Amino acid sequence: MEAPPEGYRRNVGLCLINSHKKVFAASRLDIPNSWQMPQGGIDEGEDPRSAAIRELREETGVSSAEVIAEAPFWLTYDFPPKVRERLNIQWGTDWKGQAQKWFLFKFTGQDEEINLLGDGTEKPEFGEWAWISPEQVIDLAVDFKKPVYKEVLAAFAPYLQ
Repeated sequence: MEAPPEGYRRNVGLCLINSHKKVFAASRLDIPNSWQMPQGGIDEGEDPRSAAIRELREETGVSSAEVIAEAPFWLTYDFPPKVRERLNIQWGTDWKGQAQKWFLFKFTGQDEEINLLGDGTEKPEFGEWAWISPEQVIDLAVDFKKPVYKEVLAAFAPYLQ
């Protein structure tokens, strides 16, 4: 799919891996026992790659990373009704869900660089973080994101071996 479908918020997903091929995941502050990879909206006029680099810095404080792959397609997920209702109030829009362009980053810094307060420009979203296996990322994700995570990790599998 060249462009995201209508009715979905344009978004980027970030799969950050370390030198041991473990994936960065963090626990959400607003959803107990839910872990995810960083993600965020694409600003008007912003290209997805630039959005991915910006979101990585905003959400994790990480700037020591390089893009090593990009998913060749957009992936979508629908918001469950309660999530959709809350986000529509928060954003002032009525998105069905999110259409995501995913990027694989290789972390080139030290773990001390990771800061869940991010770069200070946005409200923190995460409470804890860890380097975990791709299988654990899927297991710990909220149910409505699991199908996308499976597709993303399959697309990036050659880099995770």
